[in-house]
Amino acid sequence: MRYFIELSYNGKNYHGWQIQPDAISVQQKVNHALSLLLQKEINVVGAGRTDTGVHASQMFAHFDIDLELDENAVFKLNSILPEDIVVYKVFLVEDDKHARFDALSRSYEYKICLGRNPFLLDFSWQIHSQKFDIEKMNAAASLLLEYTDFESFSKVKTEVFTFNCDITQAVWTQRANELTFSITANRFLRNMVRAIVGTLIEVGTGKKSVDDFREIIESKNRSKAGLSVPAKGLFLTAIKY
Repeated sequence: MRYFIELSYNGKNYHGWQIQPDAISVQQKVNHALSLLLQKEINVVGAGRTDTGVHASQMFAHFDIDLELDENAVFKLNSILPEDIVVYKVFLVEDDKHARFDALSRSYEYKICLGRNPFLLDFSWQIHSQKFDIEKMNAAASLLLEYTDFESFSKVKTEVFTFNCDITQAVWTQRANELTFSITANRFLRNMVRAIVGTLIEVGTGKKSVDDFREIIESKNRSKAGLSVPAKGLFLTAIKY
């Protein structure tokens, strides 16, 4: 039987989602909790990967086991997991349902705090003395919907078969002192959102124009794009099936 698990996590203390040698990951903690609960080695398959320090307000994963889980499974898992990882649901799905390959879209948000706020320190990039032209940033962001090849924003030397992504939303919004970039696509490349945000910030501060942003996309050259912004402001917010 195949189960899906819905969870969220604060990524501050983890080297991303995926298990890796000599580093603590979210996947490692989830595997450990499930294995303890079910008294059998469990290896979950996540809907995607998040990098070191990136958060997830919604993540899905699947695992297989030949027994029915009781109604207290969520409570028991949360009693084993560290407090910065929380499970919301564990539910039975079809045997061929895949957390990664069946996902239709993924959404991320990047949060910038315009000023100082000690309560947002771990969950936003705090910028104290910059002003941004949000209109130009949104004009540049809208160009992303016209293209599919985003090699310019991909981490170099990454092993992928294609740099193509279908972006369906890319927009900046501001509420008081919080600036948020929201983006949705069928898939994302490694470091892609943080590189896009870093480049759009340069548009917003006048270092690059909207036309420059188009040229960067078309160049397929990572060195022409902006810096990768800090991980702590990035959240995986939704996965649709």
